[in-house]
Amino acid sequence: MMPHAYPLGAGWIEVITGCMFSGKTEELLRRVRRAQIGRQRVLIFKPETDQRHAPDAVVAHSAAQQSCTSVARATDILALAGDADVIGIDEAQFLGPDLPLVVTKLADEGRRVIVAGLDQDYRGRPFEPMPELLAIADVITKNHAVCTICGGPASRTQRLVRGDALVLLGAEESYEARCRRHWNPDRFDAEQERLPLAGGS
Repeated sequence: MMPHAYPLGAGWIEVITGCMFSGKTEELLRRVRRAQIGRQRVLIFKPETDQRHAPDAVVAHSAAQQSCTSVARATDILALAGDADVIGIDEAQFLGPDLPLVVTKLADEGRRVIVAGLDQDYRGRPFEPMPELLAIADVITKNHAVCTICGGPASRTQRLVRGDALVLLGAEESYEARCRRHWNPDRFDAEQERLPLAGGS
């Protein structure tokens, strides 16, 4: 059953996942906008550690954005959810192990919960708590980006700067989307031969 087929007041969990630059946040915002058009009460949350853009906005790589509330921990969402019908959560991988319990409680209260986050870290390992969120989701969408090397479907995130830290916030200056063939977690640069753009020499 697709999300639009659920009756208002019947709680469920949607998870939008994939690598960086795959349009996860853009899809989250698209679903939120549709809910707002339907006159539903909507709130969006993101981790306060995500300071790449405005602290009070969720911003997609396409520049689409929507106001939001930043939270220090997943459990803060429960105290701030109020009477919202729809709860959007971006960058879910940064909200820790309590998030699955939080979204389950929200859904059990009859709310629609839309969660977006990375399914793998830069080394290709499952990015907790996303695996558990995927297991309890009612609806799952896995997006693909475009590989910057060959132009094929990309499902991996290539880190371009050195560092062993799991969390290293950044965008195009620090990461690229890659297909399985051109992804190498032990190589920290963008110096690979690329296919010419269509119409190029």
